[in-house]
Amino acid sequence: MKNGQEDRRWPWANYYGPNLGYIQEQYEQYQNNPESVEETFRELFARFGAPPAESGTTGSGQQQAQVTDSSNPQVLKKVMAVSKLVWNIRTYGHLAANIDPLGLSTTADTRLLEPATYGLTKEDLIALPSSLVWEEAPTDVANGWEAIERLRKSYSQSIAFEFSHVHEESERDWLNRQAESGASIEPLTSEERIKLLDRLIQAEQFEQFLHRTFVGQKRFSLQGTDVLIPILDQIVHEVVLDGASHILMGMAHRGRLNVLAHILGKPYNKIFKEFHHSPNKDIIPSEGSMGINYGWTGDVKYHLGEQRSIKEGDALEAKLTLANNPSHLEFVGAVVEGFTRAAQDNRENPGYPVQDVSKAATITIHGDAAFPGEGIVAETLNFTKLQGYRNGGTIHIIVNNRVGFTTDSSDSRSTHYASDPAKGYEIPIVHVNADDADACIAAARLACEYRNRFKKDFLIDLVGYRRFGHNENDDPETTQPLMYQKVKNHPTVSVSYAEKLKQEGLIDDQRYQQMVQDVQAKLQEAYDLVKNKDSGNRLANVVVFDKDLNIDTAVPLPQLQEINKALITWPEDFHVYPKLQRILERRGDALNEGGKVDWALAETLAFATILADGKPIRMTGQDVGRGTFAHRHVVLHDSKTGETYSPLHKIPQARASFAIYNSPLSEGSILGFEYGYNVYSPETLVIWEAQYGDFANAAQVIIDQFIAAGRVKWAQKSSLVMLLPHGYEGQGPEHSSARLERYLQSSAENNWTVANLSTAAQYFHILRRQAAITEREEARPLIIMSPKSLIRNARVASPGTQFSEGSFMPIIEQQGLGEQPKKVRRLVLCTGKIAIDLEEALEADKEKDYSWLQIVRVEQLYPFPDKEIAAVMERFTGLKEIIWVQEEPKNMGAWNFMEPRIRAIAPSKADVQYIGLPDRSSPASGFQEVHTFEHNQIIANALKQPE
Repeated sequence: MKNGQEDRRWPWANYYGPNLGYIQEQYEQYQNNPESVEETFRELFARFGAPPAESGTTGSGQQQAQVTDSSNPQVLKKVMAVSKLVWNIRTYGHLAANIDPLGLSTTADTRLLEPATYGLTKEDLIALPSSLVWEEAPTDVANGWEAIERLRKSYSQSIAFEFSHVHEESERDWLNRQAESGASIEPLTSEERIKLLDRLIQAEQFEQFLHRTFVGQKRFSLQGTDVLIPILDQIVHEVVLDGASHILMGMAHRGRLNVLAHILGKPYNKIFKEFHHSPNKDIIPSEGSMGINYGWTGDVKYHLGEQRSIKEGDALEAKLTLANNPSHLEFVGAVVEGFTRAAQDNRENPGYPVQDVSKAATITIHGDAAFPGEGIVAETLNFTKLQGYRNGGTIHIIVNNRVGFTTDSSDSRSTHYASDPAKGYEIPIVHVNADDADACIAAARLACEYRNRFKKDFLIDLVGYRRFGHNENDDPETTQPLMYQKVKNHPTVSVSYAEKLKQEGLIDDQRYQQMVQDVQAKLQEAYDLVKNKDSGNRLANVVVFDKDLNIDTAVPLPQLQEINKALITWPEDFHVYPKLQRILERRGDALNEGGKVDWALAETLAFATILADGKPIRMTGQDVGRGTFAHRHVVLHDSKTGETYSPLHKIPQARASFAIYNSPLSEGSILGFEYGYNVYSPETLVIWEAQYGDFANAAQVIIDQFIAAGRVKWAQKSSLVMLLPHGYEGQGPEHSSARLERYLQSSAENNWTVANLSTAAQYFHILRRQAAITEREEARPLIIMSPKSLIRNARVASPGTQFSEGSFMPIIEQQGLGEQPKKVRRLVLCTGKIAIDLEEALEADKEKDYSWLQIVRVEQLYPFPDKEIAAVMERFTGLKEIIWVQEEPKNMGAWNFMEPRIRAIAPSKADVQYIGLPDRSSPASGFQEVHTFEHNQIIANALKQPE
């Protein structure tokens, strides 16, 4: 089919004379009463509409032969039956394909592919012209029988196609034409096939060398799916030719060392050195044990990433990156999606970044058990059409070895194929036999051509096997005895492909043996360089953040006032919702004398001044445009047209892009994406906001494995900001705590900053400080326990002078207390909302003598401000009690983190105590009255004068 009009005319173009007359007669009856014609005709007319008034021609322009006995309705029924058969061949042909190298799969039900299922005989099909059966039948296909045979062969070889779930008709037609015409499955040249064999030999010999040389050490071998290496070669080659200057890859540990060596160009000797200096396997109980890290890196060798610059021809260059990845398998997919979007976005000008999807391409390599088994996969696939996350098409490869650790596929998924989750996102799927190297390269070419043409995802299901167990210490025959009986006797792909080339006369045995020997010699030479050398320990470089670093975050008041004026200016024809307009316009006086800036305006002023400094910002999360608590409103909606407008895109001071996107209802994939975006674009201030702080629970893997530890494991810098609404306001267990304790538990080696703030000015300054360090060695993530009710609390608002003259303060002393240092007996330390609650209680009882008390708000919990707190303690020479007060249960919140640090700096005569809720398994009460009672008790006890 050449265009949409022809698509609509088919199959009418294949009917002539009496046939067409009969169809027209049936259509007239159908118009008067659809039930008066048979179901086959109803389907035909519903799908293709009215037949033409005159006869047509075939797609090739030749007059179609008349069907025998054309006036017989039974002939037309046969034609309709053929149409159903062809559709089902295209839809279910993959069930008959030879995609299982070991022949372990149960025989599929392929009756839908048989003519007899539709009441068709060979003679029926021979009587039909080929073009009536297959609208684009090649000229050498003589009749309907040959057309069906050719179509069945096209869809059921060692490469199998699943395209029927692609709803866009033009895409599906193009994909079917590629499958049926062989346009993307053209044979490789002799030179290409010999090169392919050499690549297969390299991949296999590398694994065999490791197996012989480092006996018993884990490597998570690629053997059984060795053809992944030439597939990746082909994809990298194609996407660079298509214009990509960045190629971002993510994969788990299966085959990772092989990919590092042969795709990323990591030298053999460097890999061997990592094996050579690994601890003895006998003292390593499992992967990821403490001992396995010792002496050479911050992570095990099969988790490490790499970068490489590659060149295609004289002019085309690209940066190839394999992302670091822990053993959490599929989570890296979201991270590399963020890498890619960062590489595609131009952030130099105000407004949204300008995306160029041709600049970067993503390749994600999945496990067959993990792809349907881990929810992060579906979360990440959901990015494909979303404005803030799409990237012009990811190429997915499932390295399918038919078993997950020791679990058979029948126990690990409910779907027929491992690839089935991709159908819900209309991603085309090709299944290919990993033993057919030529077909695998064809699949790679088709994937690249589709991505380049339609800018969408494509999936290759590479069906192979696993030659050894999950790791090389594991005996797989204990759980898969039948599989491994076959594996033992199954030739490797390089051996079988070499035999194929020998039979075709492209190589002889002598040349094959020489190719093998050449690769073995290179491997041995690389090993000889390192086997007698001790490279010493390679420990991760831990950067100590200077807490006293002098960063000027203040902004002159006239500049802030000018920006503030621009923030409440919008086009005359833009209709702001009247209620919101009044709220926004009240901000106009906030920076004047006597005015105050609330939390939301402080944030917007911080964003505006960061943009004025030339620093791009990206902010995402559920409902971030408006803000979960209806406070932000940096994206305005026209009340009459629904169009959007952001003042931060139009303020004249802005010198960089401001990207703000409401995210899908996902946390793990979104946080991974934003982390990846920030790592790949370190100059950007990237912010993720949870709808409620505890929503971050669903992203715990990203927090633990990437954000908290990425620097010390992989020397991977990030300055990501996480805003986690936190505070006990009687909203129950799920929307009170952001689980502050979890971030403090992981606080070490200056890995991040954890803050719980109590004023708008503090928020302004910490954001500006974070923006200032994004590209410096001191860059690290920032975790903020952001407020809920405090957003609108007048006590949190700050006067303009605190923005123009102040800076971020790790601690804040309560004004009006501690004015007579010698009288102070109790020092209360607290953080966040409870400090405001204490201030309100003091205000309510302001006639009482509190000369014995001082309250200090710890605004920055980590790195712990020991010097600042110790200096306060030293002033109060009569101090008897140091109390940590919190609203969270004792086993949660900051107490367990703060206690040893407070004791380390407390005066010897001062007793360190806790006031708050007792230990609990649930973070908060589900009853408002219980919460109120308990909270009031905490406040009362904190302000009770000691005897």
